[in-house]
Amino acid sequence: MTENEIKLKAIAALTALRGGVGTDYVSSLLGEVIPDEFMVPVGAEAKEVGLAVLNQLSDPMSALISGLMLAFEAVADAYDETAPEAPTEEILQTLALELARDSD
Repeated sequence: MTENEIKLKAIAALTALRGGVGTDYVSSLLGEVIPDEFMVPVGAEAKEVGLAVLNQLSDPMSALISGLMLAFEAVADAYDETAPEAPTEEILQTLALELARDSD
């Protein structure tokens, strides 16, 4: 799967969530970006296997995060252009404070 295809999956997942599609479908959609198989060195020790898997996961996960950020930026920019009472930065700060309180 190409980096662009993975970004499209991320945008599709966000669109589906906002459209009321079930979380199982969204999880399945996002799960499609994870490789089904991993190449590991023959006779590798656990650390080597872990590093090999991590290296093979890093590109698709990076593309997925990039797609989510791209989608967020587009929505935030469109929202901020409507001259809202609370800009996106303020909304994000409020969310961060709520999460920080919940972690205590």
